[in-house]
Amino acid sequence: MPIVVDIDVMLARRKMSVGALADAIGITPANLAVLKNGRARAVRFSTLDALCVALECQPSDLLRWEPAESSASIPTA
Repeated sequence: MPIVVDIDVMLARRKMSVGALADAIGITPANLAVLKNGRARAVRFSTLDALCVALECQPSDLLRWEPAESSASIPTA
């Protein structure tokens, strides 16, 4: 998936544990781990807002887009 989740980077910068962040935003550590590890298929804006408040950051600090590497997009000679 070309969307990369960088919650772990912000956790390290803020010296915060997954459990503390989960408590701060009102979700279970298991659900936060799903999001943090990039396995979530969607994220609610309310969750993204809570993450930004708790981590004092912008959405772009947590999510970024990287193009998918695909042999179909590479021209052949």
